[in-house]
Amino acid sequence: MHDSNQSPLASSFVALYTATPHGKPHLPEAELRARYELCEDLACQLMDQAHTLHRTGLHEESVLMAIHAGLAQAQSGLNGREARWVTLRLAELLAWRSPQLTPSA
Repeated sequence: MHDSNQSPLASSFVALYTATPHGKPHLPEAELRARYELCEDLACQLMDQAHTLHRTGLHEESVLMAIHAGLAQAQSGLNGREARWVTLRLAELLAWRSPQLTPSA
């Protein structure tokens, strides 16, 4: 059943699960939405931690790189593409310059 009250998924996130630029995601819609909501919520929740780390004197890029290192660990529950997306989304939410992160599988 389609819920018309659901917000649209970010195209940058959908692209993580699409083989071609205009292709169909290779995850079922419900799973894709659940992964997106998890990642979006995580990016929002990490804003306070990022601000706290920044106030200790760390440069914005160092904060984002440290957070990315944590997200890239297997125990985070994210895959490498999602960890990168969350970090870049966090930078966007904070209005910080996005760090140079290598795409990962």
